[in-house]
Amino acid sequence: MNHTGAFQKLLETSPVILGEGAVIERLRRMPGIRLDENVVNSALIYDDRGRSALTEICRQYLAIGRSYGLPLLLSTPTWRAGRGRIAAAGLAGRDLNGDNFRFLDALRREQGDFGKKVIISGLMSCKGDAYKPEEALGTPEARAFHAWQAETLAAAGVDLLLAATLPALSEAVGLAQAQAATGLPYLVSFVVRPEGTLLDGTPLKVAIAAIDSQASPPPQAYLVNCSHASVFRRAVSHERNSSPHVRERMIGLFANTAAISPEELDNSTELVEEAPEIFGADVAALRRELNLKVLGGCCGTDDRHIDCLARALVGDI
Repeated sequence: MNHTGAFQKLLETSPVILGEGAVIERLRRMPGIRLDENVVNSALIYDDRGRSALTEICRQYLAIGRSYGLPLLLSTPTWRAGRGRIAAAGLAGRDLNGDNFRFLDALRREQGDFGKKVIISGLMSCKGDAYKPEEALGTPEARAFHAWQAETLAAAGVDLLLAATLPALSEAVGLAQAQAATGLPYLVSFVVRPEGTLLDGTPLKVAIAAIDSQASPPPQAYLVNCSHASVFRRAVSHERNSSPHVRERMIGLFANTAAISPEELDNSTELVEEAPEIFGADVAALRRELNLKVLGGCCGTDDRHIDCLARALVGDI
């Protein structure tokens, strides 16, 4: 199955692309599932119980997309699968990134014709804590650090690369440069504050201009993840820190169910939920309000939230 250019084609021809919901957070709450301290959920495909749990979650999202006839964007379970973390987890002899892509691709192949509407992104993120911008790498260091994983995911056959949950500009630029060097299309996704900035205080308009000018080719587009829909609205509409260009380049949101700060969310011991129907209607409304094309879920979401989102999107198309 050749998906080269499929994401761009779907962006041009489909009113909207459905995104998956939370994966890591759901796995963390499942009894009998242990997330690795280094690579989080990436090694679960090598464990029968872990692979089964991951399969169940992914098949739920696939079934929702198929049921509503919406193209679906899935991401490989490789959020923390950099070379150093893989070695620290005792998995240096495994093709962890490639095996996770092949795991998802096998699930895609089960879908028959609908599989042609399923896009698999190779998921990457910052080296340190995604909620602590002070841990961010500098740009040259970030490019060197992330090059190995970007190249490994590209060689495995992912359709595009996705750098998500980025809190700081310096590392985001270097990560984007590493992704650009693979020749694959790629997306960059930030965590934002209501004031229209990244967590490090960089205005959105400055961040996007910097990455667009320093990564060649620039990202296909930008997203926000791990932020509530209300926070996203305020951020991209901010009079001083956002701009019409930001709103043109920003095509999607993977939304949280909690309208609290990333720091509060990171330190929360209990799941902060929002009713699936409220979540679905609120996030779906962004398609019209801000011309978004990719909408899915992040912290607090599960198949119920994504089902309600898909229903609201189909009802509005």
